Amino acid sequence: METNKNIEAVEIFTGIIWQAEMVKNLLENADIKAYLTDEIIGTLELPWSAPAGIGSVKVLVSNFDYDKAKLIVEEYKKN
Repeated sequence: METNKNIEAVEIFTGIIWQAEMVKNLLENADIKAYLTDEIIGTLELPWSAPAGIGSVKVLVSNFDYDKAKLIVEEYKKN
């Protein structure tokens, strides 16, 4: 059985915790596995302590899902 060694985690979104959770849910609803990093630090960051839309919680997806995920994230940012 051959394994694919080219799978990499790619950052698709960075925001405060509730934004990152929302993006993760949108991606998972589109059958894209998504993971959060730095959630603990992100919960300690106050929403008003950083410029709007910028935070420390990152959403990661597979490099194979990046193009599809990018469209979803762009649509989220428009709304």
